[in-house]
Amino acid sequence: MELFKMFFYFLLPLILLRLLFQVRRSRHLPPGPVSLPIIGNLLKLGDKPHQSLTRLAKTYGPIMSLKLGQMTTIVISSPSMAQEVLQKQDISFSNRFIPDAVRACDEHKLSVIWIPINDRWRTLRKLAHTHVFSAKVLDSNQHVRRRKVEELITYVRKCCHEGVAVDVGQAGFQTALNVLSNTLFSVDLAESETNVAKDFKDTVWNIMLEAGKPNLVDYFPALRSIDPQRIRGRMTLYFSKMLGLFGEMIDKKTVMSRDVFEGDFIDVLLKISRENNDEIDREHIEHMCLDFFAAGTDTTSSTLEWAMTELLRHPVVMEQAKEELKQVLGVGKQVEDSDISRLPYLQAVIKETLRMHPPVPFLIPRQVYTKVDLCGYTIPKGAQVLVNVWAIGRDPDHWQSPTEFKPERFIDSKIDVRGQDFELIPFGGGRRICLGLSLAMRILTTMLGSLINSFDWKIDGEIKPENLDIDEKFGITLQKANPLRAVPIPI
Repeated sequence: MELFKMFFYFLLPLILLRLLFQVRRSRHLPPGPVSLPIIGNLLKLGDKPHQSLTRLAKTYGPIMSLKLGQMTTIVISSPSMAQEVLQKQDISFSNRFIPDAVRACDEHKLSVIWIPINDRWRTLRKLAHTHVFSAKVLDSNQHVRRRKVEELITYVRKCCHEGVAVDVGQAGFQTALNVLSNTLFSVDLAESETNVAKDFKDTVWNIMLEAGKPNLVDYFPALRSIDPQRIRGRMTLYFSKMLGLFGEMIDKKTVMSRDVFEGDFIDVLLKISRENNDEIDREHIEHMCLDFFAAGTDTTSSTLEWAMTELLRHPVVMEQAKEELKQVLGVGKQVEDSDISRLPYLQAVIKETLRMHPPVPFLIPRQVYTKVDLCGYTIPKGAQVLVNVWAIGRDPDHWQSPTEFKPERFIDSKIDVRGQDFELIPFGGGRRICLGLSLAMRILTTMLGSLINSFDWKIDGEIKPENLDIDEKFGITLQKANPLRAVPIPI
């Protein structure tokens, strides 16, 4: 009873005053749920924030504000609002919100993903585009991807002969890893007879998991020196492991380059660094490798796994995709880059997968560096901005039957994933659009097409297609909670 009286006479007035202050302060913010003292709306996130915030947006609208601890967060959940942030007012929203996790190993100061838009960012991005992701370079390197997809098919054929299931995500990860390691270092980083690929995949997923995990330090910056959840500590271990590996590989290239110039990305960067150290140095090269491998392997393999999952759940769609491949290429033929434009249904399957299962459900969070007006609302300096592409891809105002997997919706449609059609922005848009978009689409289409044109497939175990689970595991990337295991069958 005494405790109740103390609460009533002392704490209740303080809470009411805080709520009144919050209402006054929030008059010009977008609408959102009432926040609790100190913790704000943290309890509303749950373990699948992309779904929780989608449900809240149905109440509060396509632009919504929440208080997460001491941090104001703006959530964007419609194509028109996404266009405002990513295109029309892109410069105001171009900076990244820096999670405490990526302060490990100074990643936030050296990574093209995290540094603000400045001369250094422009230099790094230009180097990456010119020497890795331009159409000219991708065309010249297609023999690498062809060889790696061929090795994937050989591995699956071996599983087929042995009658064992394929871990689709793991197989796709190893292929994507070797494509990137050959493009950058002219070597296979994952040998099929070793555990390197699995170890590397686990490290990359742990990075994505830790970076996407709710971190008290982000909501209460005063805790930064403590790192109470040890997230930054674990990220330091994961980053150090990968940076150490890349450092060793760069050392080998540095010695070799005196006699051998293989013309891969690292050779080019080392040459530029020797000639003009102000343009790029050793640390930037190592962190650029970290960016490419962390962002380009997990997202690619995860999307491949989701695409195969949806095809196995929808046998009619699988048959239509296989029929197109049969008509255009012939049964059993490997899909190559030059075939992609002749396979509109296969491209539609990829787009539909990215609509329903975007690899990065919130993109990489933005942060406004100065107060900005957005559709009549005031977004305060320092606010975090999340673009919920998972919600946008399932918006019933823009997609008919949004929860159904229907690739046909993209046939004769001009909607594409390249950042101009804001109903479908799995790679983001504006200045910060994903650098690896073109490579990702090429490798995804050739891998998926080759897998379903070379084999028939069935789900491992006695599971009916309609019962195949699509549970999600949330990190910065969105993976299947349970890995897909599928059995290849000879055609």
